[in-house]
Amino acid sequence: MAESVLKLTGINKYFGSNHVIHDVNLDIRKGDFVTFLGPSGCGKTTLLRMVAGFYEPDEGQILLNGRNIEKVPPYDRNTAMVFQEYALFPTMTVFENVSYGLRVKKTAEAEVQQRVQQALELMQLIGMETRYPNQLSGGQQQRVAVARALVMQPDVLLLDEPLSNLDAKLRETVRVELREIQQKMQLTAIYVTHDQSEALSMSDMIVVMRGGFIHQIGNPQEIYFQPKTAFVADFIGTTNLLEVTPAGNAVRYMDTLIPLASDIAIDESAGRYRLSVRPESLRVTKEAPQTGEVSIPAVIKSKMFLGEKVRYFLADSSDKEWIVDAFDPGRHLLDGQVNITFHPEKAWLIQGNDPDEV
Repeated sequence: MAESVLKLTGINKYFGSNHVIHDVNLDIRKGDFVTFLGPSGCGKTTLLRMVAGFYEPDEGQILLNGRNIEKVPPYDRNTAMVFQEYALFPTMTVFENVSYGLRVKKTAEAEVQQRVQQALELMQLIGMETRYPNQLSGGQQQRVAVARALVMQPDVLLLDEPLSNLDAKLRETVRVELREIQQKMQLTAIYVTHDQSEALSMSDMIVVMRGGFIHQIGNPQEIYFQPKTAFVADFIGTTNLLEVTPAGNAVRYMDTLIPLASDIAIDESAGRYRLSVRPESLRVTKEAPQTGEVSIPAVIKSKMFLGEKVRYFLADSSDKEWIVDAFDPGRHLLDGQVNITFHPEKAWLIQGNDPDEV
């Protein structure tokens, strides 16, 4: 098992009377790419800035390689941060920007030249050393900002939505490059974003936040297929959330009994039970269900043709809206009364209230 690099224990943060980070506990392993994911105002950037040293927690402890750092200034933590705005010095060349931190630390000139050259090669900036930031594209400026962080050889690389200023196509290209560099160098990285697809495609571990609470920590597959809270289920992609009641080793939705997968145990004290079923796990059909499938009668209210799939919007007899994605639909689209069917093992039971639900 990889060693722990960064450990946060019992972290709380207040801005005046506003409790913005609630009792965060987190253990990050060496070489992991960890993403703090959540909507605006969820606390992810505040948490990142406490790791960087720009904010001090009001309660709790931050350990970096076993060293207590919550009162250590940013320049003495051996972390490096890439900001959303890049924060390049406009009057410095690419080489001068990348070498700035090394020169502040009075690194020997030969080592400066070597480490800057390596960082420029990694970020595909060779030949641009004498250019100024205003002579670079947005993608090139982003690469310079990352090179400036990498050259410091940080224990943890911190990235605060560094791709948000790029257009969609360039953003996808650069995030692949960034992930490849992180894996190649075995860097420990913390990445802040509100983009679910970015988090799923880049991360070893995702920390999903809302309202200053951590809702779930897990790898992308766990976060997507086994959400612990209703917020995680709905925020990560799209899902159908059904209010259900326990019935032995099954749950009941209206008059339909839905068996649970063998690895799901019902907590009888949870009080509230919701079933999450992803749109791609459902079928819309006018035929009888296949053996082992659950079937819910519904009416198609509307649909969107999206090329590779059709997204159906349906209503069952309780007027609950369902979303179903039918891939490779062909030219014939369904209308009217249908059955929504799915295999029970595709459903996931969420028990109890979310941590920030009133």
